[in-house]
Amino acid sequence: MKVSRCALPEVLLLEPRVFGDERGFFLESYNARQFAELTGLDVDFVQDNHSRSAQGVLRGLHYQLLQPQGKLVRVVRGRVFDVAVDLRRSSPRFGQWVGVELSEHNHHQLWVPPGFGHGFLVLSESADFLYKTTDYYAPQYERCIAWNDPDIGIEWPLPSPPVLSDKDARGSLLADAQTYD
Repeated sequence: MKVSRCALPEVLLLEPRVFGDERGFFLESYNARQFAELTGLDVDFVQDNHSRSAQGVLRGLHYQLLQPQGKLVRVVRGRVFDVAVDLRRSSPRFGQWVGVELSEHNHHQLWVPPGFGHGFLVLSESADFLYKTTDYYAPQYERCIAWNDPDIGIEWPLPSPPVLSDKDARGSLLADAQTYD
């Protein structure tokens, strides 16, 4: 597996080795020992999630104020534009974002550490999105930053207005949001 730092150095892009031929392919999507060796991180994943979304759906920018979750995300069907935003006020990169395409074809994964908001836009007809988390989902602590906050300025590859949940449509501006110290 190849691991590289993104423009926000705490966010990591993981590229697994893929063995393929005319029959299909094989890849090891997660190996705790290798993950620790290559990233230098000692994490304990406690929950796996799977979401399916239609084209144009934008989910995020989500985070949990208490019980913050680190997320290891990947796409097993379709394509998404995946985004992480630094929400740590003490960070020199507070409010900055990084975005990468994750797809069933490139098999890339993104490590989104605790202290970061996360969101994605579905680029294909639909997408199956899988992610491991380092803490349990706690809806009472979940917060949402507006996907189109001009202070963050995410350059979403939007051909038309996104499809949003009510929660995502009501996201807070970063200037008004509860964030991490």
